[in-house]
Amino acid sequence: MDVGEVIYTLLEVLIGVSCCLGNMLVILALWTSKCIQQPTFCLIVSLAVADFMVGCVAIPLAVVVDGRVETSFHGCLFISCVVILLTLVSVLSLTAIAVDRYLRVCIPLRYKRTVTQRHSWLVVAACWLVAVPLSFAPMLGWYNHETLSNSTNSTIVCQFIAVIPASYLVYFSFFLCNLTPLVVMTVLYSYIFCSIQGNLRDKPGNGIQSQSQSYLKKERQLAGSLSLVLALFALSWLPLHTMNCIAYFGGPNLVPVTAFYVGILLSHANSAVNPVVYAFKIQKIKMAYLKIWRRYITCGEENQASQTSQTTDNNLSSNMNSVGKIE
Repeated sequence: MDVGEVIYTLLEVLIGVSCCLGNMLVILALWTSKCIQQPTFCLIVSLAVADFMVGCVAIPLAVVVDGRVETSFHGCLFISCVVILLTLVSVLSLTAIAVDRYLRVCIPLRYKRTVTQRHSWLVVAACWLVAVPLSFAPMLGWYNHETLSNSTNSTIVCQFIAVIPASYLVYFSFFLCNLTPLVVMTVLYSYIFCSIQGNLRDKPGNGIQSQSQSYLKKERQLAGSLSLVLALFALSWLPLHTMNCIAYFGGPNLVPVTAFYVGILLSHANSAVNPVVYAFKIQKIKMAYLKIWRRYITCGEENQASQTSQTTDNNLSSNMNSVGKIE
């Protein structure tokens, strides 16, 4: 293993640990607070679960399918599809969040009756169920047949690009499953901001209008935070997809191998960044973080201080008793 591979592996381990810890905190914070009862935050939990699994499943598997182990062809193909699955779940969860925000702004009076917590969990289940057949399409025959024909007893050195054809990555994974939802989400968030901005131009008059202004400002802030999550996702994944397109249409030699590794690291880092965005940009999640901090960290310190104080008191009492007996 050369220096480049060591650096790449260490960075993947660091990103993986950050993904697991950060997103576990998001899931714990939302699950232990009342935020989980709100439809939008149910969808954010789904996104956090997908990001958590990127850290504990996708990143280790991505290291495995980097030509480090020998497996059966279909075993390697299955591992590669699992890596694709988690990315697709993230895209579908982001799309569901954008649609939820759109409905919240466009039909505010009917939103609470139309979009319930139960409906949100059904959408979450649909995101995962729809992602499975889409990401496992290579298992149904859209794989690299040349690699299989050149293998010895169907055993190969497992590499992602050796089993997943570039045509699938470009036409299906990028154009259909990533670029199309990104365009839809961009249009939805653009409409949301334009709609809110148009409503905010009306000067507040009576108390009802003032409440409406306050509601719209909160919606704009939350939509802005979630659109930032979307923008970071696009910035993290578009370089890798762009390089796949260049390699497919122009030839594999046009893109340096190092650039591909940087693109992979950047795409994985996106899952570690989201919890930081939630903490600084979404007030309810920030408050849930602080609640966990006070409950588990501060209380732990107080208990430790209390035990120390009690031990000191006991020792002092024992010393006083000893002095009394001597006298």
